[in-house]
Amino acid sequence: MEVPTTHKAWTYAEYGPPGVLKLEQIPVPDVAADEVLVKVHAAALNPVDGKRRQGKFKNTDSPLPTVPGYDVAGVVVKVGKEVSKFKEGDEVYADVSEAALNKPRQFGSLAQYTAVQEKLLALKPTRLSFAEAASLPLAILTAQEAFDRVNLKVGQSVFINGGAGGVGTLAIQLAKQVYGASLVVTTGSAGKVDLLKSLGVDKVIDYKKEKYEELPDKYDVVFDTVGECNRCVKVVKEGGAVVALTGAVEPPGFRFVVTSNGENLAKLTPFLESGKVKALIDPKGSFTFSEVVEAFEYLETGRATGKVVIAPIE
Repeated sequence: MEVPTTHKAWTYAEYGPPGVLKLEQIPVPDVAADEVLVKVHAAALNPVDGKRRQGKFKNTDSPLPTVPGYDVAGVVVKVGKEVSKFKEGDEVYADVSEAALNKPRQFGSLAQYTAVQEKLLALKPTRLSFAEAASLPLAILTAQEAFDRVNLKVGQSVFINGGAGGVGTLAIQLAKQVYGASLVVTTGSAGKVDLLKSLGVDKVIDYKKEKYEELPDKYDVVFDTVGECNRCVKVVKEGGAVVALTGAVEPPGFRFVVTSNGENLAKLTPFLESGKVKALIDPKGSFTFSEVVEAFEYLETGRATGKVVIAPIE
């Protein structure tokens, strides 16, 4: 496939608010021996994108200028000489940075082309659109790794604090459909009860009306996506596990940073192809490639349900 020498990409050369982002014409990334070049059809935003752009991880960040974006879905247009699993024309998706905070990819997915290591890629489930596929990788891998680390077993109970967010909506579905949890309870507002129930939640606690930590129920696994570990540790069973994605951590809670892994992503393909696990894009729909600044501004209000997606990228 013919590949141009330059392409359009969103970049920032200094840390700051969404306004530091600029749409520029830059060279198409080189492809290393273990990488493929992907023509990007869709990308998605994650809270970590905003925190990184604000300079919260500057001590371990890759050099500026940066093309942000972790999540990508697109078509392979070039393969490195050591690549064996993928070929030109393959529809793929990935979280393009193996480590989200430690030297993440300098040239990410908010561009017309991006280079991705073969080991981070998976074939896009045919059932999913590019936008749906792009909404998944970082968030679904985070939920998957969290449950693997605590060894979530069939029949156990799970409490998810913040079920309507990008990670939460997928954690609910994985807990039920992939790991076989017998009970999934989450926090959410009254307006999101029907949505959360449709994802498989057994009970929704309205955080505006009740303090979940004062209720009598205890759970085998507690997954805090909000940053309330000090409250979440009060609802875990003795010997249970508390995973905290953000905020201060209190024992027995622990935090991890997701590791991108194409093989782990591929393990979820049967559940995505069958529709047992669904991508959830924010009701505002996809933002266009020219609306990336607005998309970040919206994401950073904290009001998004599911994922904020950029599509089409052209």
